[in-house]
Amino acid sequence: MNALARLHAAMEGTPADRIPVFCNLLDQGARLLGIGPREYYASGEHVAEAQLRMREKYGYDNLWGLFYVGREAEFFGCREMVYAEDGPPNVGHMVIRTVEDVPRLEPPADVLSHPAFEQPRKCFDILRREAGGRFPICAYVTATMTLPVLLMGMERWLPLLLTGPRTLRDELLAKCHDFFVSQVRACRAAGADVIVYSNPFGSTDLVPMSFFREQSLPWIERDIEAAGRAGLVYYGGAARVNPVIETVLERTRVEAFYLSPLDDVAEGRARIAGRALCCAALNDIPMIDWAPAQVEQEVKRLVEAGKPGGRFLFGTLLMPLAIPEVNIRALVAAACRYGALDA
Repeated sequence: MNALARLHAAMEGTPADRIPVFCNLLDQGARLLGIGPREYYASGEHVAEAQLRMREKYGYDNLWGLFYVGREAEFFGCREMVYAEDGPPNVGHMVIRTVEDVPRLEPPADVLSHPAFEQPRKCFDILRREAGGRFPICAYVTATMTLPVLLMGMERWLPLLLTGPRTLRDELLAKCHDFFVSQVRACRAAGADVIVYSNPFGSTDLVPMSFFREQSLPWIERDIEAAGRAGLVYYGGAARVNPVIETVLERTRVEAFYLSPLDDVAEGRARIAGRALCCAALNDIPMIDWAPAQVEQEVKRLVEAGKPGGRFLFGTLLMPLAIPEVNIRALVAAACRYGALDA
């Protein structure tokens, strides 16, 4: 059974040899190729080569077309990224400096043909040619309500979101929604099998339940309805999703939830109740300092909580660059071993 078939079996609740194991390595690619992050992320060929080599090296199931999250701001005219040797690039130029900039914001009409998508498209093309139909190719897309953080910063977005002016807030959200839909379509057309729908505002860790129901949920419904549910994974950006699972399922019928390390896996499975794929994420930051035996025990705990009953996937967050290779190997080996049908 290949990795893509394994994922489809988990999604559908049909028999498989083991659970899917996703290991989300990104910045490690530059180190693998022996180049700096600026040079690495400037080339879709570099990113694709590293993704293929890292998957082969460690033996997990997925590939990424994601470069770094802040890249989405480049579609709106962001002129500067800040590069670090020990972490992902970040936005260095906020496109929206004041709320008066909102009417002038121009999202691209067609992401697929936009210059900012040229290198990701090359990456997807290579991944699809070399591994398409065998390994799930993943894309990461920021939800409508969260995207403004990349364009104006949280310190400007929160006041606009919570107190207005309402007309400018709604105009910005409408523009971000149009971009979101175009980006999902572009990623699918380029070869993505999985769309990770990232939305910290879709978690009650960031906003109260009343705000979630009145403000977040309508945009979540609109996003998912417009983008389509195929291959879409609901992800709270590492924030807890257990409290909103039943509501999101009822209103969107989304097919997969990526739990936070802060979520109780057994509770998440109970809330999903077999209606969607449950993905458990290990808190990978402590892996920087853990011994391999500690990694194995944590993986075992999560898999044993999530595996019974099927429709389960084991995954990570965005693995820090400082995690030792021996711990990455320990994680993948343990997840495959404890996730096997006879384990």
